[in-house]
Amino acid sequence: MVAFLVSLIVSFAMIAVAVRVARRRPVGTPLTWGEAFVAALWIFTLFFLLYGVVPHQFLNWADSGLEWRSDKIGIPLGPFGAPLKGHFGVKDNLLFPEGVPLPNGHFVITAQTLRDIAVSGLYGVFLSGQFVMWLWWQKRDQNKPDQPELTSAYGRPLVRGS
Repeated sequence: MVAFLVSLIVSFAMIAVAVRVARRRPVGTPLTWGEAFVAALWIFTLFFLLYGVVPHQFLNWADSGLEWRSDKIGIPLGPFGAPLKGHFGVKDNLLFPEGVPLPNGHFVITAQTLRDIAVSGLYGVFLSGQFVMWLWWQKRDQNKPDQPELTSAYGRPLVRGS
């Protein structure tokens, strides 16, 4: 868990540094080859962390610490399972430990399936964030449209300018 949290914190710190540098840099300033090299190395390291290290550390934590294996049938509830014990089919801190009941049988869901869904969600969040950052970078030089001056029917301004 510690390795997963540390890799996540380092990734978000790197994102914060990149955003801060991007906000301070004037639009249209040419890059030197050294700046381009450092920026490329920074982004490569960030992508390596986001798409390689963070999901790997989550999978390690889920396999070893949380024990989300393929032989664990049901939805693990973690700390939320203790108050629900005996209610809603919660047994051994698992929701639906025999599978989700259906009219024709049971739909078996394993903890390993949930682990894989969670890691796919991490990839989805990171990819969505990457697209948002690309759009922000591309549109950072666009000014907001000027508001037309509000005037009364007699042509006098309704709001004083500063």
